[in-house]
Order: sequence, then C-alpha cells, then structure tokens
Amino acid sequence: MAVVSKGVPVPPLVSVKRALLSVSDKTGLLQFAKDLADRGVELISTGGTRKTLADAGLPVKDISEVTGFPEIMDGRVKTLHPMVHGGLLAIRDDADHTAAMQAHGIGSIDLLCVNLYPFEDTVASGADYATGVENIDIGGPAMTRAAAKNHAYVTVVVDPADYAAVIAALDENNGQSPIDLRKRLAQKAFARTAAYDAAVSNWLAAQIGNEAPDYRAMGGKLAEVMRYGENPHQSAGFYTNGERRFGVATARQLQGKTLSYNNINDTDAAFELVSEFDPARTKAVAIIKHANPCGVAEGASIKAAYELALRCDPVSAFGGIVALNDILDADAAEEIVKIFTEVIIAPAATDEAVEIVAKKKNLRLLVTGGLADPRAPGLAVKSVAGGLLVQSRDNGVVDDLDLKVVTKRAPSAQELADLKFAFRVAKHVKSNAIVYAKDGATVGVGAGQMSRVDSARIAARKALDATEAAGLATPLTKGCVVASDAFFPFADGLLSAAEAGATAVIQPGGSMRDDDVIAAADEAGLAMVLTGMRHFRH
Repeated sequence: MAVVSKGVPVPPLVSVKRALLSVSDKTGLLQFAKDLADRGVELISTGGTRKTLADAGLPVKDISEVTGFPEIMDGRVKTLHPMVHGGLLAIRDDADHTAAMQAHGIGSIDLLCVNLYPFEDTVASGADYATGVENIDIGGPAMTRAAAKNHAYVTVVVDPADYAAVIAALDENNGQSPIDLRKRLAQKAFARTAAYDAAVSNWLAAQIGNEAPDYRAMGGKLAEVMRYGENPHQSAGFYTNGERRFGVATARQLQGKTLSYNNINDTDAAFELVSEFDPARTKAVAIIKHANPCGVAEGASIKAAYELALRCDPVSAFGGIVALNDILDADAAEEIVKIFTEVIIAPAATDEAVEIVAKKKNLRLLVTGGLADPRAPGLAVKSVAGGLLVQSRDNGVVDDLDLKVVTKRAPSAQELADLKFAFRVAKHVKSNAIVYAKDGATVGVGAGQMSRVDSARIAARKALDATEAAGLATPLTKGCVVASDAFFPFADGLLSAAEAGATAVIQPGGSMRDDDVIAAADEAGLAMVLTGMRHFRH
C-alpha cells in the first residue's frame, strides 16, 4: 500500500464530514452544496460564495467563524490562516499532526471546492494593468495546492464538471471518497494552478516587454480527447489556452464528425491564412491539405473565389480543408460539397448553406464569429527534445511593409496587386515556399522543399497539371507573378520562375548575391520588389 509520509499508509476511503467551498464560477454550486448538506456534510464558505449559499437557505458557516479572524484588505486575506491550512494539510493518521490539531483547535477539512478568480477572462477582455493584478488569486491556489498535496485525506474539486462524479462516489461509498477519485482530482488541481500561473506569468512578461523570461510556463484546458494523434499509434488531446482569437479553438461546430488531430492542425492553418484577406476588400477562399495551401483565391463572391482556388490543384483539394473569409452562402456551399471535403470553416453560414452541408453528414462545418487578426501579437510554441521553442507570432502583413522596387522595370498595378496577394499566401506555405499567382488566385504552389529551385519547379509542374485539368491551352503561369518566402540565394530559382512564365517577383531580399539575382531579373525583363521581411514556416 502507498504511504503518505513517515510510513503512514494511504486510506482507500475517507469520510467527508466537512467541506470548504469558495468559488468565483458559481455554475452548479447550489446543487453541489445542497447535495453535500443533504449527506450531512458541514459547509464552510467565504464572501460571495457564503452569501449565495445562505440566500438559498443552506446551512453554512462563514470562514471567519473558523479562523476567529475577519476577512481583511478587501478580501485579500481570509483563508491564509493555520485554521484553514492545518485542516487541509494534516495527516489524519499521524499522531504528531493530530496532537497539533487538538492543541490548536484545528478541525479537519475533508473536501475543498475552489475555482479561481477569473484572471484569464479578465485580461482577455482588455482590462487594464491594475484590474489584471487584482484578479490574480492567491488564497485559492494556496488552498488548492495544499488540498491536492494531501489528497490522501482531502478531496479537492476545481471544476464544476466534477461535482456530479464526487456526489456519485460519496453515494457509492456511504459518504466516503475513494482514493482513485482523490488522486485524479489532485492531478487536475495541480494542472489547473499550473495553467493559471502560466497565464499570469506570461501576461506579466508581456506587460513589462520581456520577450524571453527566465522561466516560461505553458498551460491549457482539455477541450477534447482525440482518438489518436498524427498517426493511430500516437495518443493526443486538444487543449485551449484561453486566447480569444477567432479560429478553430473558439469555433462552434454545427455538424459533422469529431475533428481529428490532423483536422485541427490543418483547419487552423487554413483559417489563419484566409484571415489575411479583409472581407471588406474582397471575398477569399483557402483550400488546405496537410497544413499547406493547395489553392487560394480572391473573387467577387465566395463561390467565385472557391472555384479559382480549386482550379489551382483540384487533385490535392480532395479531402482538404476549405476556409472562407466571409459568410458561407448557399451558392458556395453547393459548389464545395461537390467533392469530398473534410472541414469547412467560416465566420458564419446562412441557414440555407447549413442545410446543404447537412446532407454530407460527415463533413464538419465550423463557424467562428469573426476572422483572426493577422496583426495581433501572440506566442507560437514548438516542442523539441528536452524543451520548448517559443517565439512571437508571425504578425507581419505585406500591406504594412515598405516595398522596394530594385529592377529597371517597376511592376504594373495588376502585377503589384498579385505580388501582394502571392506574398500573403507564401507566408502560410511551408518553407522553402514558392507561390505563383495571377489575377488574385494561386496558379502553382511549391512547398517544403530543401532547395528553393525545387519548390519553383514543383510549383510550375503543379500549374501545368492544373492547366491540363482545366482544359486550357495556355499555361496558367503565363504572365503570372511569383512570391518567395525568403531570399533567392542564387538566380536559378528566379530563372525557373521566369521559365514558367512569371513576369514579376516579390521576395524579402538580403542575400549576399542580391545584386546577381537583380541583374538576372533585369536580363529576363522581370520586375522585382523586395519586402525586407521573410516568412519562414517550418
């Protein structure tokens, strides 16, 4: 049998006779408290929680009656007291501990129900610094950790979703809490306080402009247990971090199967890309496969944009993710459901569109309520063996950049519009990235190659396939523009693009051979624009 400390065995069942309840989120509180009281459990509570219980007619003792000390400093000091923490931390089967309890009149607390000040919601709402600080809970995490540490004797509840399970366990065990439940709830409690502290520390780091604090914590709340990860032999879960960013984590799923790990990854990529396009300026659609765009287009309508996006690579689009920057209407829905699609994600959908999509019962339809702000700051996290890579979100937007024409020929107005379009898309293509575009639509995408010239050639090859599929005589790349996510280290990639039919180029610049590349562009009659910003995406 496991031991608590000093050789004391862990009791499999512990009677719950006294409970302390102190919650910010009062969802389900009254029923839970009533259920406890009905089973003979003495209730202790604090502040607003105590008032809620008392107003409902439940017998409840104020925390000050237990501590013999009033709540002070606007409630900042109320539970940080030996009468509370002694009742939570005492090892009931240890003679020294029980003697100390008797000597000081400390009663045991067998169940702690706490949820914390709504810090995450407060700062997400844009609250000022002082308000954020005031919503940092101290007593709640301290009690939670104390109870979780002493889970051999104490049941700690931090989530209203667990209320029913606790009551059911008490009923099944004649008012006693089983060790398996106490262990599970203790783990959850420590994870909750860890996520809470992560939110606080990351917010404070942002407030003081510390982009690389000495310690970086990450936390999240389970949104869904996945059937598996990227592959069937991998386990996985989807966690949300409280960021109020329109996208897959905050979307409402209207229909379809549960999203898989790969669905979520690809849907996030699709929606982040399409959010680059302001719906007040244009309608836009992005089709994603394995986190890379296989077609992106602008259009006068969502349907028109979808048709152009699909034209770029109709083969890869099969089983893909379709993201829209505006409302999914019936015309677009009718077109999208013609081929197998895994997910449609849009800010909203008409009733008619929802009915059309509903005929494909496995097709997931998500509505977000808005677009992600491509300029918003944030963190991007990647795990590596033994650690985390943390960087600021790539929130560079081509419209904000000072574009520099470096060739003898400047791009025409249409070329410039297409260059900006292509660079928006290249930002979301895995490196090395090459994007051919014409008239507000991709016509070829080369992604994830070790050599940039290979990406250029693959994009051109894909464009020829799309040309053939569309039954066109002239290659789609004829008269197109090309975007590169990073500089051309040599002129070969640029010349491959020119051979494919590109007339203008947009790239960050910054190579030791920029002059050679510019000279090659001039010799080929290309217009070239430098952005000064690269968009590597590994």
